[in-house]
Amino acid sequence: MEEQRHTSKTAEEFLKGLWKENPVFVAVLGMCPALAVTNSAINALAMGLATTFVLIGSSLLVSLFRNIIPKQVRITAFIVIIATFVTVVDLLLAAFTPVVHKELGAFIALIVVNCLILGRQEAFASKQKVVPALADATGMSLGFTFALLCIGVIREILGNGSLFGIDLFGQGFEPWVVMILPPGGFFTLGFLLLGFNWYARRKEAARIQKTKPTR
Repeated sequence: MEEQRHTSKTAEEFLKGLWKENPVFVAVLGMCPALAVTNSAINALAMGLATTFVLIGSSLLVSLFRNIIPKQVRITAFIVIIATFVTVVDLLLAAFTPVVHKELGAFIALIVVNCLILGRQEAFASKQKVVPALADATGMSLGFTFALLCIGVIREILGNGSLFGIDLFGQGFEPWVVMILPPGGFFTLGFLLLGFNWYARRKEAARIQKTKPTR
């Protein structure tokens, strides 16, 4: 029974980041990369995976050393740990995918100050054992990647008529240039937030309707 309860709690920590507490669509965190690098699906996916690597790695170390790091310097220690993983992912992208690395530019380094990552260290990983910390980090990072990919797919299809660089509509398609410009990021995010909130409210209203006693 205890093991089943532990498994259920771990699964809950993982799933909450995908939907219920999605970093972008619910908590509205990490807006800088969500708007700046999502002009194409490949850039959005690369940033999402880079953030996933940093968040999971830093959560692992913070959880392991949570009883060793002095409270007075915990934020500094978290930033050093995060910056180490950001440096690793920056070098890996530069070595294996130089084109994507050039496209993402300074936004890779800015992962260090992504409030999602530092927030999860302070609010969760520094207070939990390794397994729940990893479940939380994985769920949150995959939720973040999902959100970036949704924005990137929409912007690339409408702005370039392609998906992951593959042409979808042929030469007759007239691209919406605004979608690959900064305003396109705001438009896409706004409509996605509208749809996400509408669905969440509709689901909540249905739940309340079910719990009402029948007369």
